[in-house]
Amino acid sequence: MNHVEQSSTSRLLLEAFRSLEGEIQVGLADRDLFDLRPSHAAALLLVDRGGSRLTDLAARAGVTRQAMMQVVDALARSGSVRRIPDPLDGRAKLVRLTARGLRQRAEARRTLGAVEVRIRRQLGDRRYEALRSTLEELAQVEE
Repeated sequence: MNHVEQSSTSRLLLEAFRSLEGEIQVGLADRDLFDLRPSHAAALLLVDRGGSRLTDLAARAGVTRQAMMQVVDALARSGSVRRIPDPLDGRAKLVRLTARGLRQRAEARRTLGAVEVRIRRQLGDRRYEALRSTLEELAQVEE
């Protein structure tokens, strides 16, 4: 594979990602979640019912602790989450959804589900499953 083809593949993946992010953003806005970015919606889906530690959220999302802290800070400022003491470790905090965050999470789940349904419908079951399998394989490649 030559350099142009490699660049083309990464460009296509990036363009597909941006397209999906845009579709998710429109879907969130359609559900009156104008202030919720796709990354914030994804983070809301990661929070456990009783709350989650920041390090656990970062690991689940596959991002750094610092990156997740920025998302959680934004969600806290908007009133979607709050930080509470971890009952198992007085030095640690848990991120817990507020009533607003619970509503947003439900709408975010519906939005992401609708995007998945649209993709599956467009590609058909076999191609959709092949795409997911291929993306999972590519995501596991170690440098």
